[in-house]
Amino acid sequence: MLNFTIRRLLLAVPTLLFISLVIFLLLEISPGDPLGDVPLTVPPEVKEKMREALGLGQAWYIRYALWLKQFFWIEPLHWFDQVFGTGYAEGAQRIISFQSRSPVFDVIAQRLPQTLIVVGMSYVIAVLIAIPIGIISAYRQYSWIDQLGTFVSMIGFSMPTFFTGVVMIIVFGVKLQWFPSVYDTTLQVRDWDSFLAQVRQMVMPVTVLALFNAAQISRFMRASMLDNLGQDYVRTARAKGLSERTVVLKHVLRNSLIPVVTVIALGLPTVFGGALITEQVFKINGIGQLLITAIYANDIPMVLTVTFLFAILIVVFTLIADILYGVLDPRIRYD
Repeated sequence: MLNFTIRRLLLAVPTLLFISLVIFLLLEISPGDPLGDVPLTVPPEVKEKMREALGLGQAWYIRYALWLKQFFWIEPLHWFDQVFGTGYAEGAQRIISFQSRSPVFDVIAQRLPQTLIVVGMSYVIAVLIAIPIGIISAYRQYSWIDQLGTFVSMIGFSMPTFFTGVVMIIVFGVKLQWFPSVYDTTLQVRDWDSFLAQVRQMVMPVTVLALFNAAQISRFMRASMLDNLGQDYVRTARAKGLSERTVVLKHVLRNSLIPVVTVIALGLPTVFGGALITEQVFKINGIGQLLITAIYANDIPMVLTVTFLFAILIVVFTLIADILYGVLDPRIRYD
């Protein structure tokens, strides 16, 4: 397992470099000017100086190499300096946002807690709901529980998050006024009342994301359970006199989780991408809204960095899923 992990990590390096190059070139050829709507009264020589100040006067491969150095060397040194106070990163040029003229990673660090609170909570709830629903639906196939679970899953998976978000805002935010329709990112939890206010404003966005992800995971869980319930080893375990609880939860569930692990692991980074729309609907000042704003403003360093972080998450969680295969199924050995 250790050799497999090392090989995958070494393979991830050229993969991520290729992905970063593709993202950079796509942003390079995309329409739009990072200077934005510069007034016509600004002289051309002033515009050129503004472009040079943003680093746009250099060739694309020089800017790409500089970004790689800043991402993989300067930023880690700056983080190490902040934690241990070594001074190694003093004076080093960091990745600067065109829009805010602030370090990109500082802006991401400010927005990340909001995304982690909403998206992270929604995904945990989705997994905790989807796995039991999938198990019960498969074990009691064609029962009313299975039919209800299938009906809810089809609704949750077929309706996009922007539609369910708007519907919940209209019904529960405007008509019934149970929950606030706009997420207040300035709210800080200091006492019980502020905690309840935070929970109230999280209910709708968390429900929208949890419903969408639980629908997908529960369908995979149900299909995998049905496939394993008909295997010979299940009949053998029952013939040995094992209790039904032991057969289902110890033998069938463990083997059924192998394909579901892939869906859960790969769903984690894609949830951040899916939260782009949800954060726009509920006005959550998180990573998703940051990326949309950066795209509108042609903020190339911000778009490149955030998109590349999504790519890193996908590669990392794919590796985690492969490692969990060997943990769940002893027959799988990578060495």
